[in-house]
Amino acid sequence: MTFHPDTLPDLKGKVFIVTGGNSGIGYYTVAHLAEHGAHVYMCARSPEKGTAAIANIKKMQPSANIDLLKMDLMDLTSVVVAAKHFLTLETALHGLVNNAGIMATPFEMTKDGHEAQWQTNYLAHWVLTEHLLPLMLRTAKTLPPGSVRIVNLTSSGHLGAPKGGINFKDLSLKDSGPWLRYGQSKLANILHTKTLHKTYGPGSPNARNGEGEIWVSSVHPGLVETNLATSVGESGLGMMRVFSVLRMFGLIWPADNGSWTSLFCAASRDMKAEQSGTYFEIFRRFGEPRWQSGAAKDGNLAEGLEEWTEEVMRKEGWVR
Repeated sequence: MTFHPDTLPDLKGKVFIVTGGNSGIGYYTVAHLAEHGAHVYMCARSPEKGTAAIANIKKMQPSANIDLLKMDLMDLTSVVVAAKHFLTLETALHGLVNNAGIMATPFEMTKDGHEAQWQTNYLAHWVLTEHLLPLMLRTAKTLPPGSVRIVNLTSSGHLGAPKGGINFKDLSLKDSGPWLRYGQSKLANILHTKTLHKTYGPGSPNARNGEGEIWVSSVHPGLVETNLATSVGESGLGMMRVFSVLRMFGLIWPADNGSWTSLFCAASRDMKAEQSGTYFEIFRRFGEPRWQSGAAKDGNLAEGLEEWTEEVMRKEGWVR
């Protein structure tokens, strides 16, 4: 499949949210959406870094319509506050790109009591999505199918999830390595996508009843040069050597290219209804793992994860 951001349609009047938008893939996702006229909310943990990123984009695109939404995915209170603040500002939301993430970081528990990668990559985005879904459904009800979309960034790293996929007995995986914890969180992103598609996607009861249709994708951006490599360095010299070899052979792409799959799924007219709910890697480069694990295709596991997440997030008070 060939796609270039230049082929995106005019997005004037459309509103998007991109988490982790101040650097890497998220930064270029924000920049390209804004370049095509969208009003983009850039989520960033650091107001200083977010403001600087917006200023950089506006140097190239003076008319870019970008606002900062302060959000720390390691703090679920921050996520809820940001979502509620956004809902006071806008009456429509056409696209949510759950882009932010951390990779293979040392073991850490958040102030909310969850393992850092599990919360940052999955739980926080689940909570954010849950708060924004009512507005997205209201937006979708007034527009043609495909006008409202959710993109969850995942990774081929989901292939490294624990045996059985999700270790519900010990979700922190404290006694396991950082890559196993990363794999579990990225698998959860895929399963979340499948649940959203089943509930709100084309052919869903929600869509058939005219209650709003949302197209949902899980995206593997490919091997991309981003600041996630910093955490890889801290998690072992072995992986740094692997990344060095991949760079030498030109197999790691710039962050701009890494944003293209997200952009296709978030706003391209070329995306089809039957592609909703699927796992995307549009470039299909040689040697790039683009298959899904058995656990990623397990509908029962997706249902079990959704039940666990909803129960725990409601019990802890993050959603109603």
